[in-house]
Amino acid sequence: MIESFRSLFAPPRHFILIVAALWIGLTLAEKRSQRHGVSKEGLNNLTFYSLIAYLVGGRALFALANLSAFAQSPLSVFSPNPDLFDPAGALVAALLVGFIYGQRQKLQLWGTLDALTPLFAVFAVGLSLAHLAAGTAFGSPTNLSWGIELWNATRHPSQIYELLASLLIFGLLWFPKTDSPPGIFFLTFAALTAGARLFLEAFRGDSALVFGEFRLAQIIAWIALAGALAAISMLQRNRDAR
Repeated sequence: MIESFRSLFAPPRHFILIVAALWIGLTLAEKRSQRHGVSKEGLNNLTFYSLIAYLVGGRALFALANLSAFAQSPLSVFSPNPDLFDPAGALVAALLVGFIYGQRQKLQLWGTLDALTPLFAVFAVGLSLAHLAAGTAFGSPTNLSWGIELWNATRHPSQIYELLASLLIFGLLWFPKTDSPPGIFFLTFAALTAGARLFLEAFRGDSALVFGEFRLAQIIAWIALAGALAAISMLQRNRDAR
């Protein structure tokens, strides 16, 4: 009975990995925040409010979408069950709160995104480790010698591919050029991440498909890559025109 109670409230390993990644990423972001024109306090507050909005917004929007179920048991809204959560809604809530806070504090958009890039890069590493620990984001079946046994099949170690790509991107970005215009640092991370997702998604065994055969994540990655490259080109042209 005691062990069951502990397992209910003990945080899963993948959750601990994500929290650790957020802490390490924020610590690294703080070290370089001032070079991007953002104070440590402003960066910390922006991250804190966005994280709270993500947690509260994800649960609140899930509850609203399943109002009839929660009406029968209102206290279940405080359940530690991570499945009672709307990730897409949570992300929108976090972005909205972060944008509002940044506007009120007069934080420059590109400089703030540059300052947050180490946090994003380390979080990507932590997320891949969390996928590996939880067995999620698993690969498609393979006959290759380095396949791993998961979910009753020998599969591509897609989580390890994701981890290696995230570590490589972090390594490439840790020594940025100091003369780049604001926004280039973040947009480079976005372009590299989108490009990696285009490649890595081909090895996934749980991809969401649209129109029967197209991987949704790859479509989103193509759009993100095109947008990032276009924005980089625009910022470079604006700097050259000055």
